[in-house]
Amino acid sequence: MKIALAQMCSGIDPDRNAKQLGSLVAEAAAGGAVMIFTPEMSGLLDRDRSRAAGVIRSEDDDIVLSTARSEARKGGIWVQLGSLAIKNPGNSNQKWVNRSFLIGPDGEISARYDKIHLFDVDLSADESPRESSAYLGGRRAVVAAIPGATLGLSICYDIRFPGLYEALTNAGADILSIPAAFTVPTGKAHWEILLRARAIEAGAFVVAAGQYGSHEDGRSTYGHSMVVDPWGEILLDMGEGDGLAFCELDLTKVQEVRSRIPAVANRKEFAAPVDVA
Repeated sequence: MKIALAQMCSGIDPDRNAKQLGSLVAEAAAGGAVMIFTPEMSGLLDRDRSRAAGVIRSEDDDIVLSTARSEARKGGIWVQLGSLAIKNPGNSNQKWVNRSFLIGPDGEISARYDKIHLFDVDLSADESPRESSAYLGGRRAVVAAIPGATLGLSICYDIRFPGLYEALTNAGADILSIPAAFTVPTGKAHWEILLRARAIEAGAFVVAAGQYGSHEDGRSTYGHSMVVDPWGEILLDMGEGDGLAFCELDLTKVQEVRSRIPAVANRKEFAAPVDVA
């Protein structure tokens, strides 16, 4: 299965980001990829929430989503749109959702996943992002059928919560998508080791398309979009810069590795610890 990864430096203008994304999807299709994976917040990366509020749209009105669907249809390619900031009309508190989309080669949306674990951390005295102040967290893990495989969806900070990936693989996932906009310090320290750990635990392929570079809103992201095989071997590391890269997945590797190390099959339910008297 030939896939493509897009490494982007998304900015504050969804129209400009949509044009770049559309070109990358068309290039992936022309290169023979069955599916392209894009980063978290492919359509808008802006930590100025007052400014972002002026351009965040519902699914029906989002230019990046409509572009991805159109290019998927034109190229006959699957698009795993890492995530978009989306208005959620049914949300009474007016919070947005950080939503991942799986788009089929007919341009139809076949799966949606809302990021469960929101990035509320204290990185430094000057940087304490609170994703939950603007976004509503998801409540449901999602897997979806793709050609020859089952895809498990997640987004960025989810990577630090292995229970989600256990649920995805218990539901049949053999490819795990982890689109991201990792910061530079945490990327250098943890990105590769977390990706490899998730792949090894699950005996699954991990595909992680990331943001890279200095963004218009002042943040810097780590890049190093990766594909890791079920044995934990790195098949692709895009390093720095933006652009497109291709990778071949041998899906027979999943069963081979799970036969050698049957960790998924050997999972057991167990009682939680009781309080110590």
